[in-house]
Amino acid sequence: MTDTTTAPPGADSVDPPVKAPIRRLWGYARHHLRLLLIGGALSFAGGIVGLVQPLIAMDVIDTLSNDESLTRPLVYLTAVVIGGGALSALGPYFMQIAGQDVVLTVRRQLIGRLVRLQVAEVDRLKPGDLVSRLSSDTNLLRTVASTTVIGGVTDAFMILGGIGLMAWLDPVLFGTTMSMVALVTVTMLFIMPRIQSATVHSQKALGDMGSLLERIFSAFRTVKASGAEDHEIARLDEAATVARDKGVKASFWEALAGVAAFMPVNIAFLMVLGVGGARVASGAMDVGTLIGFLLLLFYLMGPISGLVASLSQLQTGLAAIHRIEEVANLDSEEPVGAVTARGGEGPAQVVFEDVTFRYGEDLPYVHHGVTFASSGRGLTALVGPSGAGKTTVFSLIERFYPATTGSIRVDGVDIADWPLEELRGLIGYVEQDAPVLDGTLRENLVMAAPDASEDDIAEVVKTARLTELVGKLPDGLESRIGYRGTTLSGGERQRVAIARALLRKPRLLLLDEATSQLDAANEAALKQVMLDAAERTNVLVVAHRLSTVTSADQIVVFDAGLVRAVGTHAELVAKDDLYRDLAASQLLTAA
Repeated sequence: MTDTTTAPPGADSVDPPVKAPIRRLWGYARHHLRLLLIGGALSFAGGIVGLVQPLIAMDVIDTLSNDESLTRPLVYLTAVVIGGGALSALGPYFMQIAGQDVVLTVRRQLIGRLVRLQVAEVDRLKPGDLVSRLSSDTNLLRTVASTTVIGGVTDAFMILGGIGLMAWLDPVLFGTTMSMVALVTVTMLFIMPRIQSATVHSQKALGDMGSLLERIFSAFRTVKASGAEDHEIARLDEAATVARDKGVKASFWEALAGVAAFMPVNIAFLMVLGVGGARVASGAMDVGTLIGFLLLLFYLMGPISGLVASLSQLQTGLAAIHRIEEVANLDSEEPVGAVTARGGEGPAQVVFEDVTFRYGEDLPYVHHGVTFASSGRGLTALVGPSGAGKTTVFSLIERFYPATTGSIRVDGVDIADWPLEELRGLIGYVEQDAPVLDGTLRENLVMAAPDASEDDIAEVVKTARLTELVGKLPDGLESRIGYRGTTLSGGERQRVAIARALLRKPRLLLLDEATSQLDAANEAALKQVMLDAAERTNVLVVAHRLSTVTSADQIVVFDAGLVRAVGTHAELVAKDDLYRDLAASQLLTAA
């Protein structure tokens, strides 16, 4: 009688956004502008010092031609080389620090956004892809935010300064060089957008591969028990191949950008050597000027290479911003703050009134007009065939999804008008599969009640029959229980989930198949826990055992998304055929 109503498969990727503007990059970097400017200024100063080297080399040649001492120009040249090297080392260091700070800022924003995503968004997306946005995409952003923009601007100024010196040294050779610069510019305008597009597809392919691996680990034992390793390996191999192909395409455009930059520069070098040599032979220019021009052109290969790399990395960074900003466009949960905090005492009342619900506009309705009330203290059991919509009731109360039509009220107030944090604060919820998180047993217990006292923890450990488990674990409550609680049995995980819910001292307790994985002894004990809790609070339970149902103060019978009957066990056996059949069949089994 397990309720198998689930969220729709829906789309499994984020919709593509509009082109990410440069101002988003500025928005990330501006909070760390001081470090970026210090690093940029040092790098710029190092570049300026580098531009002086060809001029000093010209002075060395002139000094040799005049049979003068080389001491002065060599001292200058040594100082310039050492000073330029120091500046060029310090600049990138400061920019890398700023880049790490930028990544930290973005990751904090992204973490807050991801964890607050609406359940419906997470249901339709691939978790592995979301993880890749937090890790690899933000890492791409680090390089762009630190070295690419400022480094690119510095390289651009170096190139402009070098071009100015070339024009001053010899206008003819300058014109020869500029024809090649124009060719590089036109080529880059064609290539750069293709680098960005290829990088977007490459990062998406990596995210898809991560999602497949996450899918395997989430059901690792099932994969092995089914002998499906080869099948899953084949799927992962296919995804890895696609990621490789997408990465190769991105690398192709990046390599083409490098070739498109260096070929014209090398051709310009040869042309300057040929034209300059002819001008030296004709006496139109001296050999020192030609050597200085060639050294300057040779020196500018570095800034040109850096600028091309910066432009390529900028496209990669914009692709990363695309994917990071996509998360910002997803629907997230935020505390509404629309009403004054209510903070009531005693059991919370729940009323469903003609509620309809479906997971998507193109999907069938799960609820077709559900109406029932759980008016306060006591135990209300929800029963019905698989897929009748019982578990969905809990999802609507928790506001994981909004009702399509109708009204759901808690303490007389529509749940849409409750501050979300406060609404969930009064609820204790045990999910159908009773998940636990990687960490210690204590961390799992206090997750919903971080301020719980040691006495409170000891009480729920005893109440949930976890005393024996705590005693046999090597470090007691401080023992780690593994990924998804793999070191615990199904019944132990269920008891941990129940203890976690009880530790919160909720006004409304939602239990979805709370005893389904327990043996008879533990089931009987935890049934008593439910009944004790029902003396103090409002308990709603999706019931699958006859013993639980017969003890309920009220039973709500679901069938095909409707409430067909409400009453006690004796009343429903007498008046409702479906309930009578359920009670007599294996769908409700006696303890």
